[in-house]
Amino acid sequence: MPELENHLGTIGVSDRYLYSLVRYTVSKCYGVAGLGKTCGKSFAAYAAEKAGISKNISIDIRGGKLSIKLHITVIFGVNISAVTDSLVHKLRYTIQEKTGMDVGKVTVYIDGMTDC
Repeated sequence: MPELENHLGTIGVSDRYLYSLVRYTVSKCYGVAGLGKTCGKSFAAYAAEKAGISKNISIDIRGGKLSIKLHITVIFGVNISAVTDSLVHKLRYTIQEKTGMDVGKVTVYIDGMTDC
C-alpha cells in the first residue's frame, strides 16, 4: 500500500483504489476502447475485471513516484500518438489531484484496434 506523509501524519492509499482510479480514467479517455482486448472477451476475463483483478494494469513505486504500465485497445481510425499523449496527461493529473502522489513514468502498450 503506497503511503504519503505530510505534516498531519501518514495517509495510506490502497492498491484497489489506485487500480480503480486508473481503470476509471482510462475509460473516460477519448479514443480508448478499453483495457486489453475488448471485443470477444471471455466470461472469465470479464468476471476477473469486475472483481478488480486486471492483467492490463501494473502499478509500482520507484523512487517515491508511481510507475504505471497499461495495455489498451484503441478505436479504429484515431491518432494513436494523440490518444496516448492525452491518456498519459489525464492519468498524471487525475492521480496527483485525487491522491497527492506523483506519477513518474507511464508506459502504454497498444494491444489492438477495434471498431466495436
